[in-house]
Amino acid sequence: MIYDLEERTAKFGEKIIIFCKLIDYNNINKPLVNQLVRSATSIGANYMEANQGCSKKDFRNKIKICQKEANETKHWLRMIAIANTEQIEKCRKLWQEAHELTLIFAKISKSCKE
Repeated sequence: MIYDLEERTAKFGEKIIIFCKLIDYNNINKPLVNQLVRSATSIGANYMEANQGCSKKDFRNKIKICQKEANETKHWLRMIAIANTEQIEKCRKLWQEAHELTLIFAKISKSCKE
């Protein structure tokens, strides 16, 4: 288990990119894959920005974006699993990590309320 959240979110983005290379890039999958890569890689980018935030409010806002992007990633994984039933198990594992990240960012967000 990775406890450094910056590293964990980066590794998650990398796993999503690797996974997406396995998906057949057809008319159905193309928008799903594009959305998945955008939301999943955005989690780590926004977390890095949060850590560089110049105020508590800025940090909190970026953390909330991380939470939303992780949650959105779960949606796109679900859609890809439906469109690519042979990838259901991989989608489940990635969905679980996205879910854990959603919970982590929700907890961080709640703990830094004014």
